[in-house]
Amino acid sequence: MRVVLAGGGTAGHIEPALALADALRREDPTAEITCLGTERGLESRLVPQRGYELALIPPVPLPRTLTPRLLTVPGRLRGAINAAASVLDRARAEVLVGFGGYVATPGYLAARKRRVPIIVHEANPRPGLANRLGARFTEHVAVSHQDSPLPNASFVGIPLRREITTLDRLAVGDKARSYFGLMPDLPTLLIFGGSQGARSLNRAAVAAAPAFRSAGIQVLHIVGPKNNEEPEPAAGPQYVTLPYCDRMDLAYAAADVAMCRSGAMTCAELAAVGLPAVYVPLPHGNGEQRLNAAPIVAGGGGLLVEDAELTPDWIVANLLPVLSNAEQVARMSEAAARLGRRDADLALVRMVYDVVRSREIQ
Repeated sequence: MRVVLAGGGTAGHIEPALALADALRREDPTAEITCLGTERGLESRLVPQRGYELALIPPVPLPRTLTPRLLTVPGRLRGAINAAASVLDRARAEVLVGFGGYVATPGYLAARKRRVPIIVHEANPRPGLANRLGARFTEHVAVSHQDSPLPNASFVGIPLRREITTLDRLAVGDKARSYFGLMPDLPTLLIFGGSQGARSLNRAAVAAAPAFRSAGIQVLHIVGPKNNEEPEPAAGPQYVTLPYCDRMDLAYAAADVAMCRSGAMTCAELAAVGLPAVYVPLPHGNGEQRLNAAPIVAGGGGLLVEDAELTPDWIVANLLPVLSNAEQVARMSEAAARLGRRDADLALVRMVYDVVRSREIQ
């Protein structure tokens, strides 16, 4: 099995690609996997860390609007396509799996040029430009939202890391709380805002710290590496702040409820492990984060609050009653888990094998 993966730039594109790579290797340890990337993207660090080959191509960010930069795209894109085609040739690729982002566009065009079968994976409810293009070149389109507008869409979910898909929160909850210096028997809130943190979540949560302590609730707050918010020391349950956490599986296991942004990966991971959450979508962009959280909230697995409305008063009125009600937390956890999918990586592996086998038959 010789596979080229195209998903660079952001963690939302890279992590599903790496989860698929891990699943392919578990299925066939001899699988040859090459990841397309650029020097500027997170893949330059994440892909080698996970033990996969990274083949670099020139970055070609596509402008979203009509600007003079658009005139420079064709020539730059041609160079990136040729570079991607050389990678496909060198890898003797049997299939290219694209996850969107600016690495995927030249990957799709190169695969079409070389007649290499294409699989598109779209994690978001609103497909980006790259995947809208890639979906025109293939019948093999995997999506994580049932009502995706892409043609030939097959619902698969988002491939997730093995430590998430195999996590039993109840079984390791006490160990996880001990790992972070938390008490084993208190309601626990996990707060995080992505790899860089989220200032509005941080400010509201820290201001609400006295209310958390009065209600007997302990907090694990991942503030982000460039932020230093933390409440004043006081008596009562722990309020633990961390700049970064590289064991999010244990953070999920330690918590009863989360408060966080609603990126596609975050929503998929929390649903997969059955952790209910208060989702606070980014206040800018195209509204995608609200759409990510909407099915979970509608299904009873979480709450949603606009960024501008997240205040200490909102937390006291809406979140504290949930954290103080163990039965409600249990119901929300079950609802979230019903909407999660832990086997998306295996479903995408099956699609890869089906595409390669059909090519062999032809």
